[in-house]
Amino acid sequence: MDDTLAGLLQVALLLVLLAACYAPLGDYMATVFTSEKDWRIEAALYRLVRVDARSGQRWPTYAAGVLGFSFVSVVLLYLLQRLQPLLPLSSGRGAVEPAVAFNTAISFVTNTNWQSYVPEQVLGNTVQMAGLTVQNVLSAAVGLAVAAALVRGFVRSGTDRIGNFWVDLTRATVRIMLPLAFVGAVLLLLTGVTMSLRSGADVTGVDGSTHTLPLAPTAAQEAVKMLGTNGGGIFNANSAHPFENPNALSNLLETFLMLVIPVAMTRTFGTMVGNRRQGTVLLSVMGVLWGALLAVAWFAETHPNGPATLAAGGALEGKEVRFGIPTSILFGVSTTGTSTGAVNSLHDSYTGGAGGVTLLNMLLGEVAPGGVGVGLVGILVIAIVAMFLAGLMVGRTPEYLGKKLGQREVTAAAVYMLVMPAVVLLGAGLAIALPSTLDALNDDGAHGFTEVLYAFASAANNNGSAFAGLTVTGDFFQSALGLAMLFGRFVLILAVLALAGSLAQQKRVEAGAGTLPTDEPLFGVLVGGTLLLVAALTFFPALALGPLAEALA
Repeated sequence: MDDTLAGLLQVALLLVLLAACYAPLGDYMATVFTSEKDWRIEAALYRLVRVDARSGQRWPTYAAGVLGFSFVSVVLLYLLQRLQPLLPLSSGRGAVEPAVAFNTAISFVTNTNWQSYVPEQVLGNTVQMAGLTVQNVLSAAVGLAVAAALVRGFVRSGTDRIGNFWVDLTRATVRIMLPLAFVGAVLLLLTGVTMSLRSGADVTGVDGSTHTLPLAPTAAQEAVKMLGTNGGGIFNANSAHPFENPNALSNLLETFLMLVIPVAMTRTFGTMVGNRRQGTVLLSVMGVLWGALLAVAWFAETHPNGPATLAAGGALEGKEVRFGIPTSILFGVSTTGTSTGAVNSLHDSYTGGAGGVTLLNMLLGEVAPGGVGVGLVGILVIAIVAMFLAGLMVGRTPEYLGKKLGQREVTAAAVYMLVMPAVVLLGAGLAIALPSTLDALNDDGAHGFTEVLYAFASAANNNGSAFAGLTVTGDFFQSALGLAMLFGRFVLILAVLALAGSLAQQKRVEAGAGTLPTDEPLFGVLVGGTLLLVAALTFFPALALGPLAEALA
């Protein structure tokens, strides 16, 4: 009862903090992406790289900027890992193996942060700071830029310009990510998160033996890892490590950091389109999904069906005693609902029901509330599909926010919705069919299948969390999951930018008597129902073979 009360109080405090930041942060981000004024440091950077900040870009040019910047980022991060012995502050660590370096470079540039290595044993401080932390900031900024471009598609009329990628990237980095990450790092330091450039500290155990505890510039990376919904830990235990997440206060702060920008982005959307109720409706869909999934996972962990867990009074395996079941589940549902992927407990040890919730959170497209930028993008694509279905039911051309949804718009939305399921199901199916996968699995049956399905869902949705029972250090999983991350990130971005360009070219149409209001609760129900229907039709057979079968066993 005490743990339940403490958990409920943390949830209540978290909601209060998010509500307090919702309007000011959301409106501020809207100003960032609509202002015509540049900061001096931004103007100097534009002059240095010869960017005309006042020139708009067509969607293919905008997309070329995203792809080109990401490609260069992958190459540089790969080289940093391979050349690690030549770098300062490398702590004597050698070059990262090619397959691991390839997978890690793609992982951090795509905002996935999937880690198939032990960070404190493989990477030195220079690669951590100049490589991983930098990409934590920039990959989140790319997500914000793409979201801003899509919203401009709804706002603008009769133009083929959706903004300037380099301006959006710079502003998202300088005005949003860096200031918030600095504040977050200071607050984490105050809660006890470590911050050091030393490779380790020698300590003497109670038995008199000497051990070396690894140290790192933890607070700086932890703040941006959570704020940018990245998730890659500077220690192998991730946010279960006491240096990354020492107590209940730091746990609450980290949960807040991973939720605050995705939640506030709905306010940004409403402000930019000139009707804040539009954003409120989308936020209500996200909030209901997040709350429902949290309740199901919480119930599953506190009402297990195994004899050992029944005797213990709950599923305590794999959870830190300083957090307990409630805040572990709060963190787990939030991290899989925001494409963060950080963990403060072992998802592999969750009950079938709770493990299924974390998997379902990703298979829904991570829109509850989703990652930085991409969460808003995902729910807007679902809204477009919902309006298309509503138009079919009443026999009229669907429209959303004054833009008609024709063949090009619906095709782009369909591509966005189909790529992730195709990557997840084909990848998991191929992996299960390979005999070598049996050697990589520590579990068989339904749980073993869930581990493989979870891995590809995590990679394709750019989440990065994992079920620990699957060993992914082999070349097949390194390559297959790396490709899943690439397709799950950039094919979807191309579809979104094509959608933004098509919407921006249209002239705005006035709402008529037959127009479905999109700023009322009925539209929220339609969007949520469409999301659940599409996910159920797509993934139910796979879920029935894995977490559902395990939960009912």
